Amino acid sequence: MGYALEKSEQKWSYADYLTWAEGERWELIDGVAYAMSPAPGRLHQEVSGALFYLLYAHLKGKPCNVYDAPFDVRLAEQSGASDNYVDTVVQPDILVVCDKEKLDDRGCNGAPDLIIEITSPSTGKMDLTVKFDLYERSGVKEYWIVHPEEKTVMVFKLHQRKYGVPERYADTDKIAVPLLGELVVDLAEVFGE
Repeated sequence: MGYALEKSEQKWSYADYLTWAEGERWELIDGVAYAMSPAPGRLHQEVSGALFYLLYAHLKGKPCNVYDAPFDVRLAEQSGASDNYVDTVVQPDILVVCDKEKLDDRGCNGAPDLIIEITSPSTGKMDLTVKFDLYERSGVKEYWIVHPEEKTVMVFKLHQRKYGVPERYADTDKIAVPLLGELVVDLAEVFGE
């Protein structure tokens, strides 16, 4: 998804976000509004669909839930903050939440356990900088950045509140995901033709 700052330099809240026109997709990060580009490309959707399917099949009947965009994730400095004080809401491509207390009718209120962002030429920088910092400070346990064109995945794992050096995978590799039990993601299935 591409981003362009559209809503002035004013600081916005989730309460403001809820009043914006339906059909437009926005993300707020630290009160700054970013317009999301129109529909993602075919390759993005194929990779997203394959990852979602693998996660959904593995998690069915287990305590964790997987969601795909658009799905609001509200991240606030303090848990339980009112909509006027929540200044960050994102729509990751895929996310997994294992704490049902974080789920409500509007999405997820708090850090998911796993977030997957699938890059495009217009989002790669945002995913590696702004969102990386946001997910790290919010306590997202695992953050995957998927590069569909290169057929690679970088997996960042939270250790002592910081992401370390990423584990890097290519299209012939398999990713073990102990965070979600015995899950192993075969990237040949994700990036296959």
